[in-house]
Amino acid sequence: MSESQTEQSPAAGEQKSLSHWLRTNQLGPGAKKLAARIGRDTLIVIVLIAAVGGYLAWTEFFSSALPPGIASGNGRIEAVEIDIASKIAGRIKEIYVDEGDFVTAGQVVARMDTAQLEAQRRQAQAQFHRAQIGVDTAKSLVTQRNAEKTAEVAVVAQREAELDAAESKFKRSAELVKTNVVSQQTLDDDRASKEGAVAAVGAAKAQLAASEAAISSAEAQVVDARAAVDAAKAAIDSITADIDDSTLRAPRDGRVQYRVAQLGEVLSAGGRVLNMVDLSDVYMTFFLPTAEAGQVALGAEIRLVLDAAPQYIIPAKATFVADVAQFTPKSVETEEERLKLMFRIKAQIPKALLQKYIRQVKTGLPGVAYVKLDPNAQWPVLAGKLVQ
Repeated sequence: MSESQTEQSPAAGEQKSLSHWLRTNQLGPGAKKLAARIGRDTLIVIVLIAAVGGYLAWTEFFSSALPPGIASGNGRIEAVEIDIASKIAGRIKEIYVDEGDFVTAGQVVARMDTAQLEAQRRQAQAQFHRAQIGVDTAKSLVTQRNAEKTAEVAVVAQREAELDAAESKFKRSAELVKTNVVSQQTLDDDRASKEGAVAAVGAAKAQLAASEAAISSAEAQVVDARAAVDAAKAAIDSITADIDDSTLRAPRDGRVQYRVAQLGEVLSAGGRVLNMVDLSDVYMTFFLPTAEAGQVALGAEIRLVLDAAPQYIIPAKATFVADVAQFTPKSVETEEERLKLMFRIKAQIPKALLQKYIRQVKTGLPGVAYVKLDPNAQWPVLAGKLVQ
């Protein structure tokens, strides 16, 4: 190597990098490694600066490109998620759908094992039949007690008639004994007969009262037996409802998103089996700053452009504007800080449009929402085609 080459440096005007210059000057391995690292770090810094500058320039250009009365925000397609869960504890017997399957409202999607519930229902049905027999028995007892009462009423009447006869005979004997037509013994016998008849009437009336009490008791047994029938029937209805609830059905039209549990798993009450999305309720949520969010009217027209399908423009309507900021600085005392607040906007896609393209609807897709702040504003020029 010549002396002129040894003294040459990058500052002399050669179109060589610092690392190349150091390598050509026969530096040691450590110095060469340092030179290569310096070159890479410099390149990375330059690339990062260029990327940030490009992004800021693109953002500024894009924002300024929107026509007056139009605002935009980034968001993601969302839908109402529904968990299909088991109301009762048990084992999963059948699952009829898989992830990604479309289902309709009322469609059977899974079944729980109901063997134990079926046994409980048979037991409740046996108790129901036993209770019905109890009602019939209690009614028969009431009939029997009424018959006994009728007999006791007749006995009372008979005893009262006997008492009347005994009293009449005693009165005659009392008159005749004065004239010695009858003896004192006869009078005493008639008096005893009358007193016996009085006692017999009292006993008959007591027996009648007992019969009436027996009737009341028998009627109460009928009421209890009927209550047992109602309780048994309620138990049957409750178990039957649990058996019906063991058949899991889709509550709405939609698509199965996840199989949360698998065939044969034992779940507690309320355990989730499937997760589905309601494809009739699909929307995009995006955010706007205070100045723009305050101009969004409910029902305002919105256009959605998805990153995955920029060739299509999806119409939507503003159905919700949050009244509470989602991103709030620690202090909002100044006007500048208040302008930093971001409010959530909901862009609802029409149900008719969703139904028409239901198999193309995908949730989770990111995109951009363009909203009219002024109903008379012109839409920006978008490359896609409006979906109808």
